[in-house]
Amino acid sequence: MLWESPHPHLDIPELLTTWQWVFETPEYSPGLYTSRSNLGSYINAATKERLDFADVKEKATHLSTALIKQYGLQPGDTVSMFSTNTIWYPVAMWATVRAGGRVNGASPAYNADEMAYALKTASTKFLFTLPSSLDVALAAADVAGLARGSVFLLEGQRDGFTSIHDLIRVGSELVADPSWQIPSHLTNKNVCGYLNFSSGTTGLPKAVMLSHHNLIAQCHQLKQLQLVSPGQRYKILAVMPLFHITGVVRFCHYPVFMNGDCIMLPSFSMDSMLKTIVEHEIEELILVPPIVIRLVRDPIVDKYLPELQRIVKRWSSGSAPTAPEIIQQLHKKFPNTGFRQGYGATESTACISCHPPTHFDYRYAATAGMLCANTIAKVIDMDDPTKELGPGQTGEICAKGPQIAMGYLNNPTSTAETFKDGFLHTGDVGHIDEEGLLHIEDRIKEMIKVKGQQVPPAELEDLLLGHELVEDCAVLGVPDMYAGERPKAYVVLRAEVQPTEEVGLLLLRFVKAKKVPYKRIDEVEFTAVIPKSPTGKLLRRVLKARDREVNRSKGLCVRDDAERSRL
Repeated sequence: MLWESPHPHLDIPELLTTWQWVFETPEYSPGLYTSRSNLGSYINAATKERLDFADVKEKATHLSTALIKQYGLQPGDTVSMFSTNTIWYPVAMWATVRAGGRVNGASPAYNADEMAYALKTASTKFLFTLPSSLDVALAAADVAGLARGSVFLLEGQRDGFTSIHDLIRVGSELVADPSWQIPSHLTNKNVCGYLNFSSGTTGLPKAVMLSHHNLIAQCHQLKQLQLVSPGQRYKILAVMPLFHITGVVRFCHYPVFMNGDCIMLPSFSMDSMLKTIVEHEIEELILVPPIVIRLVRDPIVDKYLPELQRIVKRWSSGSAPTAPEIIQQLHKKFPNTGFRQGYGATESTACISCHPPTHFDYRYAATAGMLCANTIAKVIDMDDPTKELGPGQTGEICAKGPQIAMGYLNNPTSTAETFKDGFLHTGDVGHIDEEGLLHIEDRIKEMIKVKGQQVPPAELEDLLLGHELVEDCAVLGVPDMYAGERPKAYVVLRAEVQPTEEVGLLLLRFVKAKKVPYKRIDEVEFTAVIPKSPTGKLLRRVLKARDREVNRSKGLCVRDDAERSRL
């Protein structure tokens, strides 16, 4: 059977770009329907630097003009962001979409090889970064064939490099062309404006193609369920990275649509986060499980507890499941607050489902909420994908709606595997109950989630297989209270090599030297064989089941406890 959203149908604009939607259309553009004094803004929580949305429109217009007329930015070109959170990130983002380009965000923790892969996959033409990331960015640009003159700074200065402020000054002296428009033979459903990396259900990271329609639709879906206290402006704390799909939607686009304030943390510390919540009186927080865990366990919270209990009305969690015992402790510490979860993926522009206001209650916290407006879902049998299941029956969750991505860039095989007949096949196992609440029970996708970040096992397996001591290996995610999951490697050594603590540490540190912290392997277990099918396919599910056996005979297990304590 098919499940339909219980919420009223929404009419989503189909002929507007995201730029036109929030900057040029009277119905949706705060700069056109309210006074300058009432405009929302992007705010740097540390420096207090503020750009209201009139500033953003002006500076993004100048920036896009400079990129087009001085550097040759064309519609369809990709501009990549390699940066921590800064209020200048969305300025560069908006400038790109104003010109008809595609925006790609990359983790600032990437090393040069990872960043080069991202640049090549996204076919990047221009790159914005920070002085602290410039050396890595340049090394990656050299590998990807990107000219150094196409690398710009979002903040700060470095001799020989052009900053965003330099570009804005240049653009201010030129005559701006009108913003790029959707071609008359297309709609905004057909035009990719954003490329966000995801591992999908298997394999190495892929560039998810998100249309202008996807972003606009998701924001309309979220607004339908939004609560803002009377007399208050919508405010959100950008504590998660802007390159993540949550950041793209919730911290870059949604605040403009809501004419609200987005307060950005350039770098995270528990104290700075709590101080910012109190200072700006932020009523609803969107967090990831590791931060929720610290909220209930870190003694520093007591310093702000009375004010937090007065200000915060709702906690929202996403990116990965939050353990029930942590939710219970959160409720105990903040008894007068509500709790909501969202469920989705990069391929669904964030939310497929979330809790409506009627369900902002801890008793629903173990569910993933109800389908967003205009969304249809089905649960298909694991053994017979043509069979649709009913209420309470467990299978793979599939969803269709205006927020479902266009597919993967230049990857028709993976697109065909994941997007079928208009439905996104999520790779997640669960059921929908009689009330229409979605329950996620497990994942069939091989991707590992560490602190909400996707870690493809194949990427780590390929790295380990390149080590001279390794004959075969498999990587899987094992439960971790703080991170949700951490990667564990099963390793078969070459015949002449004996499993020892020293060899295990060598492999752990080999990975550490080549991967960002959240991708590092937490544990190595030596084994004699990796389970494979007759055709040679790795049977990861068999290995996972074996790993969970309490009484099994283990091989030598090695962990770098000194390194783990720093993660």
